[in-house]
Amino acid sequence: MGYIKDLFKVKADEQNKEIKSILEQHGNLKIEDVTLAQVYQGMRGITGLVTETSLLDANEGIRFRGFSIPELRESLPKVEGGSEPLPEGLFYLMLIGEVPTQDDVEHVSATWARRSHVPNHVFDVIESFPISSHPMTQFTAAVLALQTESKFAKAYNEGISKKQYWDYVYEDTMTLIARLPRVAAYIYRRKYKNGVHIQPDGMLDWSGNFAHMLGFEDDSFKELMRLYLTIHADHEGGNVSAHATHLVGSALSDPYLAFAAGMTGLAGPLHGLANQEVIRWIEEMCTELDTAQPTKDQIGEYIHKTLKEGKVVPGYGHAVLRKTDPRFTAQMEFAKRHCPDDATVQTVWNVYEVAPPILEGTGKIKNPWPNVDAHSGALLKHYGLVEEEFYTVLFGVSRALGVLASLCWDRALGFPLERPKSVTTEWVKKFIAKSQA
Repeated sequence: MGYIKDLFKVKADEQNKEIKSILEQHGNLKIEDVTLAQVYQGMRGITGLVTETSLLDANEGIRFRGFSIPELRESLPKVEGGSEPLPEGLFYLMLIGEVPTQDDVEHVSATWARRSHVPNHVFDVIESFPISSHPMTQFTAAVLALQTESKFAKAYNEGISKKQYWDYVYEDTMTLIARLPRVAAYIYRRKYKNGVHIQPDGMLDWSGNFAHMLGFEDDSFKELMRLYLTIHADHEGGNVSAHATHLVGSALSDPYLAFAAGMTGLAGPLHGLANQEVIRWIEEMCTELDTAQPTKDQIGEYIHKTLKEGKVVPGYGHAVLRKTDPRFTAQMEFAKRHCPDDATVQTVWNVYEVAPPILEGTGKIKNPWPNVDAHSGALLKHYGLVEEEFYTVLFGVSRALGVLASLCWDRALGFPLERPKSVTTEWVKKFIAKSQA
């Protein structure tokens, strides 16, 4: 990696000193008291992780190293003639903490292109699955198959100092990120395009090459991939895919094993599968109403029907956000520029106008606003990527940027094995009785 790797080490050493000073002076400071409700209800809102790459604000949305998505779309380098940021630039920002130059981004692109060759045994593993297997199952298995290439695992087995952990984790991170688009595209072409594969183009950027290998040469689709892979990259450390990667990595599992764990979490319906659930809900609504573009009144009636059936309106609500997700807004702005007349896109916009007041009126939903999943499927459909099961794989390729940059920081800062304390309900009952006494 050269100078970027050296620069990361300098940054990590500086932050190590700062964290040590904070703990020496304030290690016993309580951030907050934990309630029994938080203990039982998914540890919601408990501050117990440090993730350097991004921070989610309930009102402002995600900020990467302090920068909002609109700011990143303005300041991160782009391809010549392009309008969307290159994910390579966001990765540099998350890793180094500074906005990269065009040369920095081109350096990352070139590095990933050089490391993008996927060993044949990985394709053999993918081919061993039935075609009917979910793309995320094939994707996770392929990541595990890539683990044979782990420099960290090899070095650890040979014996290395703790101070060297970050070095090998960094090397694994760069190689894994470089190879993910090839693996994902192979799965897509195998499952949906009769196994007719497209060789990579080393002259393209990371996202552009991914689009090319998927089979989409439209320049605006490549721009969509650049935007998509940027805005899905990270969402602080408490979400399932990020936390799972961090947790497994804390056991000194190599980046391949840790990332595979994160991907099994991303595959869950309450996490990464949400984007395919949104587009399916819209399609079911259009089928039931027998129209390609339902009116706002029809949409409102269908939302009420969905709620009466005890179901949720997918794509609306978020565990932390209390406003419209800036990632939704970024996609809406992209759609207004590239495909404003698309019927499904217009339906997404109409749902955006109709759903929040209805959801807020129930009195049960703190955040009735759309999240990132509410828009992405409609954009992918517009360009012909209609295979909904594959959407989570796209999410996974993007999420690698954030969780693996964080894993580099975990090892550089020497974070320990994660091991929170758990109690039994019997213990809780005794605790309550003692408190009351």
